[in-house]
Amino acid sequence: MRLILSITASVAFSAHVFAQNTEALFKKIVDSTYNAHPEMIGLIVDVESPDHKISWSYAVGKNGKDNQQPIDPAQPLLIASTTKPYMAAAILRLVENGKLSIDTPIKNLLSAKTLKVLSDDGYDVEKINLRHLLSHTAGINDYVTENYFSFINTHKTYNWTRDEQIALAGKEKKVGEPGTVFRYADINYVLISEIIEQKTGKPFYEALRSLLNYKKLGIKSTWFIQLEKKPESSLPLVNQYWRQFDWQIKDLNPSWDLYGGGGIASNVKEMAQFFQMLFNGKIIKNPKVLQLMYTDVPPNLEINYCLGIRKIKSGGMMAYNHGGGLGTDAIYIPEINASISSASVEAGKRNVAVEVSSLLAAKLKSLKASK
Repeated sequence: MRLILSITASVAFSAHVFAQNTEALFKKIVDSTYNAHPEMIGLIVDVESPDHKISWSYAVGKNGKDNQQPIDPAQPLLIASTTKPYMAAAILRLVENGKLSIDTPIKNLLSAKTLKVLSDDGYDVEKINLRHLLSHTAGINDYVTENYFSFINTHKTYNWTRDEQIALAGKEKKVGEPGTVFRYADINYVLISEIIEQKTGKPFYEALRSLLNYKKLGIKSTWFIQLEKKPESSLPLVNQYWRQFDWQIKDLNPSWDLYGGGGIASNVKEMAQFFQMLFNGKIIKNPKVLQLMYTDVPPNLEINYCLGIRKIKSGGMMAYNHGGGLGTDAIYIPEINASISSASVEAGKRNVAVEVSSLLAAKLKSLKASK
């Protein structure tokens, strides 16, 4: 018995040392990447690699423009379009529960008011289906235009409603026929938020929380900003900055990016944990339904956008990914069963966050190969 205990302790100690050494390598990668980009404000990352018993968060830099306060890696931030995988997963939970089919025409899913806006703009609501919305192949043009950003710039505290954004999209010329063209557009996911409400009878953000089993899975610092109360245990939001518009994100009313196309606030750890649990069947348990999320959707397979998820290369491996315009990015890499999330405090430097995620993924791959 004493020998068994000694061996067990030795194995546990070796695993601990391995994790410490690996995390030191990760820190070196993040620090060197950050230092190679002097225009960066701050960088936050998380690595979830259960096979290596690694769950590691780290931040370097400052908490906002002209701010000398260091970032705490547990601080939440607005994840913008990284919200879309959450929305798509909620829809697929409804599919799994037999409440929806992704080939159902939107004529049977949306309110009469919204259907009238779309029909009046020339959209055939009998031909557009849920799969088209999830894959951005519905042919619907977006309300997010140069004029939209110009209005926000001069009306930073304006409180947008979902109906207003749908109405704005209804004034834009349609892109093409459903299923024949890819056009990334927030309006697709704004419509999805309404569909979730129509099918559940709850506000979409409440339905999302229950459909994705936040409580059971231990997701505690993820919520829809403004629509839900900030969790008591959550730290203050990161002071995100968008240099292109000279926007301190905290100065904007978050309703400009709130109703499903974006809107979630979370920290990097819970982002990575969500991806890890999602693609390991902890949220959508039916593998055939989960597979829909990462199955290629015509017409433009070069885009590699499936249902709320893109296929990319990270660290030389195929990965499931989504990023957000405010500097966030999250990936799951099947080959090494690991998830990495990253965020740049400066929205325009998301490419650096993506770069560091790829470097960390490559390092994880080399660790697997050396085991």
